[in-house]
Amino acid sequence: MDRLTAMQVFRQVAELNSFSQAGRSLGLSAPAVSKNIAELEAHFGARLINRTTRRMALTEEGRIYLEHVERALEALAEADRALCPIKSEPGGTLRVSAPMTVTLTRLSTAVPAFLSRYPDLKLDLHLDDRRVDLIRDGFDMAIRGSDNLEDSSLIARKLGVMPHVVCAAPSYFAERGVPATPADLRAHNCIRFSLSGHADVWEFTRNGKTERVSVESRYSVTSSLAVRDALRASFGLSLIPRPYVEADIAAGRLQTVLDDWKTVKTTLYAIYPSRQHIAPKIRVFLDFLVEEFNAEPRKTTTDR
Repeated sequence: MDRLTAMQVFRQVAELNSFSQAGRSLGLSAPAVSKNIAELEAHFGARLINRTTRRMALTEEGRIYLEHVERALEALAEADRALCPIKSEPGGTLRVSAPMTVTLTRLSTAVPAFLSRYPDLKLDLHLDDRRVDLIRDGFDMAIRGSDNLEDSSLIARKLGVMPHVVCAAPSYFAERGVPATPADLRAHNCIRFSLSGHADVWEFTRNGKTERVSVESRYSVTSSLAVRDALRASFGLSLIPRPYVEADIAAGRLQTVLDDWKTVKTTLYAIYPSRQHIAPKIRVFLDFLVEEFNAEPRKTTTDR
C-alpha cells in the first residue's frame, strides 16, 4: 500500500462524500479508490467509512483519522512550498572546503562579487590544505588538487592544471650555484610542502628519461604560502605550483631553473556528491569556479 496515496484518497472521499467524485478529482478509477480505502482499514484493523449503495459516512475512527491526515498532508505541502524556492533559485548555506593557497591566489578576491549576484546565498568557506570527508563533515563541495585523483563515488569536475617549477631567489643561486641537472638538487637546501603527494621525491622527465630525487629538508611546512615566503627570503629552493609564484618570477624576485625538464602537474577538481538533483547553489558555484580558473590570475594582497 502506498500510504501517502491512500491518505490523499481518504481525505478526498471524506471531503466530497463520494467515492466516484474523489476518483474523478484524483484521476483514479472507482475500484482504485475502494482499494485504497480498504487497504487503510485493513492496516488499522478498523472501519473508517460506513457505506451503502446510496450513502456513506465517516465512523468515529474515521473522523479521528481524518483530523490527523489533514494535518499531515498540510505539513507535507508546506515542506514542498518551503523547498520550491531552494530548488529554483540559489539560496541557503553552501559549505565548501578548499586549499588555502589556491583560494587566496585565485578565488578570494572574486568571492564578494559572486555572492553579490545571489543575495539569498550564504557561503561557508573552509580553507584547509588537508582533505576532508564531504559526507561525514557535511560539506556540499570541495576543491582538491591531485596528481592522480583516487577512485571515488564522488563526482569530480576538472577546473584547471597547475604546472610546477623549481625556483629560488636570485641571491640564493648567486650564493649556492644554479643546479644543472635534477641530481644537483641533492646539494641544495630544498623547502618541502609536506602535504604534497610528491613531498619526499621530486620527479623530472626529459627525452624519455626520468630522474627521481629524494628530498631532505631542514624546513617542511603545510602551507605553500609559507614555502613562497621562504623562497623570497632566499632560504632555499622548492618545487612549487607556478601560479603561486608567477608574480614573483615576473618581478624578478624568484628565478626558475631546470626549465628544460618536465615535472609534476597538479590538476584541480571540484568534488561534489552526485550529478543527480544538483542544488542551484552548487551549480552556480561550479560555474563560478570554472569561470575563475579559466580567467587571467588576479593580483592579490599576498603578492608583495
